[in-house]
Amino acid sequence: MIALALIVLFAFAVETMAGFGATVITVTLASHLFPISEVLSALVPVNMVLSGYLVVRYRREVDWPIVRRRGLATMGAGVLVGLALYRMHGHEWMKAVFAAFVVVLSALELVRLRRAPREAVAPLSVTARTTALVAAGVIHGVFACGGPLLVYVLGREIGDKGRFRATLSAIWLLLNGALVANLVLAGHLGRKSLQTSGVLLVSLGLGVFLGEQAHARLPEARFRVTVFALLLIAGASLLMRTLLA
Repeated sequence: MIALALIVLFAFAVETMAGFGATVITVTLASHLFPISEVLSALVPVNMVLSGYLVVRYRREVDWPIVRRRGLATMGAGVLVGLALYRMHGHEWMKAVFAAFVVVLSALELVRLRRAPREAVAPLSVTARTTALVAAGVIHGVFACGGPLLVYVLGREIGDKGRFRATLSAIWLLLNGALVANLVLAGHLGRKSLQTSGVLLVSLGLGVFLGEQAHARLPEARFRVTVFALLLIAGASLLMRTLLA
């Protein structure tokens, strides 16, 4: 629990700073310690508290048309598929798929950050954007971690970091409501998971404080490079551990 609390503290600080990253960081690192279903059951309700805080505090910065078109309409369609796949729990292949996803997306994001000055003015085509958002929805429905793909799309459409963070938080708040319902139906969310969630609220409070400070003071691009480099290493470690088990 101490290790999980520290992982979640770091993850919530990242998401408070950037608007994404809490779930993908937590699941990637905590999957070395717990089954993915247990991690998600404890984390997703607390993550909704964080998203709600950011949406309410920065509601004037939320781009609601993007939330509706990109988040609910397009990504939401993929979430429905992902929720169905999540019910196939208990299979070790899920860890391998998730680890491979983290490795590929972390590498792509590091390349994108390196080439950001050129790519910032090059939005994705409609076909590429739709494909990426549907795929993000599927990943989010299974692992609650569709953030990297959604960031890959919206990073080309929203330049201001405050508007970017608030808009992402609104999307997570709405989509994670469906995830919580699915966790309940799957029997993964109950008294035990909620007790863990209660402990993680302490990590949330500290993470919000640190993340708000980082959002105001630290260069965001440099921080993202560090986060995705850590994810690349953690994802590769999890993939190797799963394949060799």
